[in-house]
Amino acid sequence: MSPRFVIEPLSRAHDRGGFTCGNERIDLYFRETVSQDVKRNYATCFVALEKATDQIAGFYTLSSSNVPLTAVPQPFARKLPRYPAVPAVLIGWLGRHRDYAGQGLGEALLFDAIKTVADAPIGAHAIFADAIDDNAASFYASFGFVELIKRPRTLFLPIATALSLL
Repeated sequence: MSPRFVIEPLSRAHDRGGFTCGNERIDLYFRETVSQDVKRNYATCFVALEKATDQIAGFYTLSSSNVPLTAVPQPFARKLPRYPAVPAVLIGWLGRHRDYAGQGLGEALLFDAIKTVADAPIGAHAIFADAIDDNAASFYASFGFVELIKRPRTLFLPIATALSLL
């Protein structure tokens, strides 16, 4: 992460009102719903703040998750235990304020999410991402995430593979 930004857990002190990434669903979720998900322990949320202005430059959410083993692409599934589900962490939402486009912030947020998951004291084999559209799916795919069987906008990456990106 650039020294220009710091990533920290979302708090009430963070002003989410002016956040806009250009996707209305993401913007509305972040401005109006994320705090309820955090309060109910459905997700944790981390924000990237520009140090000079304290403006939120981006965010991501993490939730515990799993996926049926039958949905995992065969090259990965054949190496896994025959449990019905694969334990995972879900990147449910990831957004970058449009004022910070082209500065590598999306990548920095993804890498921070990977590090956060890898450092967590809980077992998880993979990281999943729910891509909101084809552009988001392409973003994740560019880092090695692969589509689940019959779920093209849900992408999968083993944590061991994800750590090699860092």
